[in-house]
Amino acid sequence: MSRLHLEFGCGSLKLAGTLDTAPGVTGLLLVSGGNEVRSGAFSGQSHLAAQIAKAGFPVFRFDRRGIGDSQGENRGFRSSAGDIRASLEAFRAMAPQVERVFGFGNCDAASALMLQKGTGFEGLILSNPWTLDDDESDGKGQPTHDPGSVRARYAEKLKNPSEIARLLRGGVDFRKLGRGIASSFRPSPSKSNLAQEMREGLDAFEGKVSILLAGKDRTAQLFASAWDPKDGRINHCEGAGHAYVEPDHRQWLEAQILAALRA
Repeated sequence: MSRLHLEFGCGSLKLAGTLDTAPGVTGLLLVSGGNEVRSGAFSGQSHLAAQIAKAGFPVFRFDRRGIGDSQGENRGFRSSAGDIRASLEAFRAMAPQVERVFGFGNCDAASALMLQKGTGFEGLILSNPWTLDDDESDGKGQPTHDPGSVRARYAEKLKNPSEIARLLRGGVDFRKLGRGIASSFRPSPSKSNLAQEMREGLDAFEGKVSILLAGKDRTAQLFASAWDPKDGRINHCEGAGHAYVEPDHRQWLEAQILAALRA
């Protein structure tokens, strides 16, 4: 197993990629979310690639146009289909033994894979998909709280004796608590156009699909509120944050990906 750094073409531009080699005939293409470089948040994708390759599956990562070491203009995840297609071609060229490729994306990278209907992939692993149109975030790229998720969070706190004790001791910011309670009574937002586009894109994909949701992540909570709760492809990681940074959550993510690749 080795790690190779390379450049590949996307039209007239050069994109930066990294291949973690392995002998397996099933490979994993990691698509970065947001404006993250291919190493991922807290180097999470770099670590993930090494672990998956160690298990025998080659892994390819890349920087989208205008991000990290890649040329061009960053036009966001909705315009990344060409980047994903070019990286997939480069991956297959660099690892010619690969017969199947699964795409993994977290946040808007998962959304991008869904919007492009999973074209060129045999399977998709979609983590905490981003479902908000631009006017539904807080202006800083963060989702606003869904009233349903706020109510659920307060209901969980009321079941926890330590939280009740903290409230009685005065260890709670009552202004913040009041704002939270008030926001929980707002009507839930209507399903976004983006969520509908993602649903239609995934419906057109005939390969294997796994949807991973981090329990403490607002993006995941909003996805769940916009999606069919009976979808049997959904798996929950209770207590995990958006990037699965805790060791047990990272191990859960790796196990989910390996299970999908081995299926």
